[in-house]
Amino acid sequence: MTDGHMFTGIIEGQGTIKKITRARKGMRLGIEAGFSLEETRIGDSIAVNGACLTVVSKNGDAFEVDVAPETLSKTTLNNAGIGDFVNLERALRLSDRIDGHLVSGHVDGIGVIASKRSVGNAVLIGINVPEELAKYIIKKGSVAVDGISLTVNQCDNASFEVSIIPHTAEITTIGKNKVGDQVNIETDIIGKYVERFTKHYGGEKKDKDSSVDMGMLTRTGFI
Repeated sequence: MTDGHMFTGIIEGQGTIKKITRARKGMRLGIEAGFSLEETRIGDSIAVNGACLTVVSKNGDAFEVDVAPETLSKTTLNNAGIGDFVNLERALRLSDRIDGHLVSGHVDGIGVIASKRSVGNAVLIGINVPEELAKYIIKKGSVAVDGISLTVNQCDNASFEVSIIPHTAEITTIGKNKVGDQVNIETDIIGKYVERFTKHYGGEKKDKDSSVDMGMLTRTGFI
C-alpha cells in the first residue's frame, strides 16, 4: 500500500481483473477499467476494492498494479481471480470535492457478509467483523466496504449493518455480493486518531481509564 494519498469512498466505476501474476509472495494485477483513464499516469494511486495501489504500467484504460505481501495478508485480493469485478477510485486531487468520507486506502481487515435483505428500494447488508475492527465502528459513523463509503445503521462488538441504495448497488461490486462473501473493511480514520490521542492522554498505565467515552472526548476537546 502507498502512503500520503487519500480517497473519498465514492467509487468511480468497476474494473475487471484480466491478469494475475504471483512472484516473491506478492502479486501483479492487470485490470481493465470500465471508465476512461485518460488522465491517469504511471505512479498514480488507485484504490482497488479499497486497497491503495500504485499504477506500474498503463495501456489505454487497462493498467497494472503490484500488490505487496502485507496487502495480500489483510485483504481479499489474495483470493482474486481472473474475471473478478473490483471497485476502482483514483486518489483525490486538491481541487476535488469530498462527497464520501476521508479514506486512506489502508485496509484494516476482512469482514464477511452475514445477511442481505431488501427493505423498500434499499438493501440492508449485515457484515461480521473481528472485534478489533468492530471497536472503531459506531452507529451513524462511516466505514469503507471494498472501498465504498457507507454509513453504519446498527453495530455491535462483532458486526454492523449498512443500507445500500440502488445506484450504489449498480455501479459497485456490493450489488453482486452474496452472503458468505468476504469484503475489505477500512474503519473511520478519525476513530483511530481519537484512540491514539486518548491513550497518550491517559498514559500507557491508565488504559482502563483512557477509554473513548463522552467524558473523555469532552475533556480532551474533541466535543
